[in-house]
Amino acid sequence: MANTKSAIKTTRRIQRQTVVNRSRKSKYKNALKKMNFLLEKKNKKDALSFLPKLNSELMKVAKTGIIKKKNASRNISRITKKINSL
Repeated sequence: MANTKSAIKTTRRIQRQTVVNRSRKSKYKNALKKMNFLLEKKNKKDALSFLPKLNSELMKVAKTGIIKKKNASRNISRITKKINSL
């Protein structure tokens, strides 16, 4: 257990930030799942309309460091290719 004032404050801050990061990560994962569901249904119109929202979610989590920027770019690229191939 932390035994200095600054260490106690740090653990409290980390606990708060963990909750925020978890919620952001689950938002991004749910967005990916929704897009994959639309792609499985071969629903190009809905997938195209959902693509900007997915890009926004991915870039938000990449900006905050929850995932790496190249990971977000790779996901966007692969999904865009799948949509174009429908």
